[in-house]
Amino acid sequence: MTVIRNLSEEIYRRYGAVTRARNSFLYTKKGIRLTDLYRENGRAILGWNGDSAFTHFKNSLSRGALGSYRTETEGRVEMSVNALLDSERCVYYFSSKTAALKAALLFSSDSTSVWRPWNPSSVNSSEIVSVIMAPPLPWTDIIYITAVLKKRVEEKKELEELIPDRIKLPAPLCAAIARANYNLLSAMQELKESDWFIYDPVITKYWTRTGPYLYPKIPEEQYWAFLLHCLDCGIIINPDYYSPSLVPFGADKGVFSKLKNNPFDFTPGAEE
Repeated sequence: MTVIRNLSEEIYRRYGAVTRARNSFLYTKKGIRLTDLYRENGRAILGWNGDSAFTHFKNSLSRGALGSYRTETEGRVEMSVNALLDSERCVYYFSSKTAALKAALLFSSDSTSVWRPWNPSSVNSSEIVSVIMAPPLPWTDIIYITAVLKKRVEEKKELEELIPDRIKLPAPLCAAIARANYNLLSAMQELKESDWFIYDPVITKYWTRTGPYLYPKIPEEQYWAFLLHCLDCGIIINPDYYSPSLVPFGADKGVFSKLKNNPFDFTPGAEE
């Protein structure tokens, strides 16, 4: 979390408070538009609008069903996860990735995986027993989902009582997550390589691109200097060296013009 806080402070110091967010862009108090490749570590992968997910949140909130009792929105989340993973699963919620992983390993120590959309390693996720995923919703930065094949849960029903640190989500948030999952499913059916490679002339100097994901070529010891250089060029990248940034699909490729005209030298031993 330290690198995320540091990134936030660097943005504020240069551009002031963020006042608005749309698609792949953040708009600041100083009237600057920043291109966001971090996107809350992929939780805002579809952009900051939230599309219809926030409408579903508002509609559920207006009904007042906010207590600790069970509502039908939980079933909607499970259905949406099943659609994304193309398999029938039981869904559990956690407030940390560590807790989600513990639950996943409880059901399977050799068939557990973290799922990302458009990730080649996630293609056969329907066959994996335990899948960990982050909701594609910008507002859920501490929520993780563990989705376990229903047949495994039925075989090991006693394990459900042993799952540590499970949490319950309020109905409005469940409604928003379910809608966001369906929006992601639609996007996965529509977006393709041609939506991502248009940025390659600039980004492949600094990143290896796999689908929409960008993995740094910059040496780790120079990565923070590169992050600050990008920020000066109006681009926000993932502050975690080991987590990918995202191409700003839908944005004009001109968003990288400042970086193109002011390249970062990351040759060994070079100083910016």
